[in-house]
Amino acid sequence: MTLTAVDWLSLWVHFLSLSLLAVGGAITTAPDMHRYLVQDQHWLTGSQFTSSIALAQAAPGPNVLFVALMGWNVGVNAAGGLSTGWLAWGYGLLGVALCMLGIMLPSTTLTFAAARWGHQNRDKRVVRAFKQGMAPIVIALLIATGWILAASHGSFADHWRLWLVTAVATLLVWKTRLHLLWLLGAGGILGWMGWV
Repeated sequence: MTLTAVDWLSLWVHFLSLSLLAVGGAITTAPDMHRYLVQDQHWLTGSQFTSSIALAQAAPGPNVLFVALMGWNVGVNAAGGLSTGWLAWGYGLLGVALCMLGIMLPSTTLTFAAARWGHQNRDKRVVRAFKQGMAPIVIALLIATGWILAASHGSFADHWRLWLVTAVATLLVWKTRLHLLWLLGAGGILGWMGWV
């Protein structure tokens, strides 16, 4: 697959627009990233998409690193794979730069301006109402992201254990104050044992 200059621009503009929808973090836009990169453009495979998210979430550092991995994979795929050497590295770095600048620039600028205004006007009713109104939207976007990631592994009948772990983890997060690192560790152990 080859990407033209228009394709690279389209990738950057798409991530610019997603940046403004990233209420609750970039991970909440993962369903639309999946639609665009995997289903519409075919620049990534489903497994490259989910692997990018899984690897970035497992690694220390900011959660937004999955966007860099997606950009890297798009670039490497555009070059024809890592076997093309420096071309793959160059395209991979271009993909990383475009995706990260796209996802970070608008939201960072908007967040800085809004936080400054919100702090200056924190006692106003409209600011308190906005904060309370955004909570259900963020939760719905996170549920959509979880659904996309879980559904990419196949049907319930084929992967019932994975769906069971997902349901149990969801309930534990919702109903308890159990630290997420314990759940990540438990998921890693279940994966290592071959149960999921």
